Amino acid sequence: MATLLSVNVGMPRDVSWQGRTVHTGAWKSPVHGPRMVRRLNVEGDGQGDLAGHGGEIRAVLVYQLQSYQYWQKQLGRDDLTFGIFGENFTVEGLPDDEVCIGDRYRIGEAEFEVTQPRVTCYRVGMRLDEPAMASLLVAHHRPGFYLRVITEGRVQAGDEITLTRKGPEELSVADTDALLYLPDRDPTTLRKALNIPALSPGWQQSFRELAAAQQPRQEPGWPGERAATQQPREEPGWPGFKTMRVGRIVPETPTVSSIYLDSTDGTPLPEARPGQYLSLRLVVGDTAPAVRSYSLSSVPTAGTYRISVKHENHGKVSSYIHATLCPGDLVEVASPRGTFVLEEGTRPIVLISAGIGATPVLAMLHQLAATRDPRPVWWIHTAHDVAHHAFADEAHTLLSQLPNAHEHIYYTAADEPGPHPEPHIAQGRPTAQSLMALGIPTDADAYLCGPTTFMDDLGGFLTEHGLRPERIHTEQFSALPAINPGVTPTAAIRPHQPPGPTGTGPLITFARSGITTPWSPAHASLLELAEACDIPTRWSCRTGVCHTCITHLVAGDITYTTPPLERPEPGTVLVCCSRPTTEVVLDL
Repeated sequence: MATLLSVNVGMPRDVSWQGRTVHTGAWKSPVHGPRMVRRLNVEGDGQGDLAGHGGEIRAVLVYQLQSYQYWQKQLGRDDLTFGIFGENFTVEGLPDDEVCIGDRYRIGEAEFEVTQPRVTCYRVGMRLDEPAMASLLVAHHRPGFYLRVITEGRVQAGDEITLTRKGPEELSVADTDALLYLPDRDPTTLRKALNIPALSPGWQQSFRELAAAQQPRQEPGWPGERAATQQPREEPGWPGFKTMRVGRIVPETPTVSSIYLDSTDGTPLPEARPGQYLSLRLVVGDTAPAVRSYSLSSVPTAGTYRISVKHENHGKVSSYIHATLCPGDLVEVASPRGTFVLEEGTRPIVLISAGIGATPVLAMLHQLAATRDPRPVWWIHTAHDVAHHAFADEAHTLLSQLPNAHEHIYYTAADEPGPHPEPHIAQGRPTAQSLMALGIPTDADAYLCGPTTFMDDLGGFLTEHGLRPERIHTEQFSALPAINPGVTPTAAIRPHQPPGPTGTGPLITFARSGITTPWSPAHASLLELAEACDIPTRWSCRTGVCHTCITHLVAGDITYTTPPLERPEPGTVLVCCSRPTTEVVLDL
């Protein structure tokens, strides 16, 4: 008979960790006597990060005495007191390889349902002072599991645990955990997992993606992200950088020029998907080569790519491109990449941009016009004024080739003359009211590119209008938003060289952040080097399990300090557990 050995609770606290403050409820201690268990948690308990822990689906975390005994031997520890694994219930029995998702148990007055394995989280490693613990829990098939409260009631140590209903499909917690995090998945087992109503929505979504032969975009249980904030996962057209020749340079506006890049040997270039970008490596001055990424602004021909670059007043690389780069010059270019791409389908399309953000959606418009796509298309662009409206004639011509196109332009300059004779041009900025008046269908796919605040505002307007969030795709030229669960936010700091002595290892370039710095073994991983440079980073387990830190490896080679339980796809790297073996360029 299984038994509840200990009820453990703890309210969230701020814990100092690696120079940061983590708000966490992982510190839990046993309590004596009965405790009320309600829908969201045990009386006196709380979670610091509700995105990954807690809530109705993850109200109670369970860990087993047998696993405590196992880890005492494996880790050589004699100080593992109940609650140290962050669990609310320490139990005798209920092993992970026997308990199944959907099983129901009565404990004391309450009844519970098993919903998912424990989320892989670095904080269990913090609590145990074992940094690799998140990976070990998965690798050794001892994750523990979460319960949903079916019937509220009091529980206490010593209560018997009685199985009241067996879950459908009889898929164990250990097998469910392995199905997500370990390689060689069985398609039949995936289908079984998706047949279990009790399985938490986050895990269901991950298994749906896996069933469609895709790796999950992010750790299940963390907040949903727009597609554009996810790191791309596709095999590059060529490894690293190849030399290309500048064919011609065409001014588009006083501040924007298009650069046509040709293959040097006349061989056909890999086809790029509309919306993808190129990374260029340029030697500017006496410093290390600089890497910058620019969206392709048209559908590439067999031997030519086109990018369009805005001259930024203090931009070292954009100034070089506008003032120094000439036709005939050779530049190093990485293969097209990125997942902000035009999807096939039948739903209406909305292309929204501001300023130089027009480039990726213009490539999409080229593709739509080239195929005379029958889908309704809305082209909505914001520019400062007529003089700085890049690609105005080009976009207008492309739209005229579509059977069902709608063009709407906004000029924001206060001195721009108005009203405009063309009915599709308006003064000011797009608003929720003006967007609603455009007749955009609520089942449309929207693609947005521009400044972050612009995309946030317009994305919000579209959501209010009725578009589903997963159909609103955004592209961001700068560093992606950080995912650092539980870390207390601090004021943003511009990325910089790492403090301390300059490294003597190979050069590491963080392309999105514009930082190139020599590697130093003082950093345990590429992730730690990025953090030392205050580059926005994305991670959860920090041990190569969850793949939240997956990043495009634009060029170079790495080695894993802790072998990941499942290797990422070619052309990507898990920065949380890798070091460079050569010069490396990361899309970070």
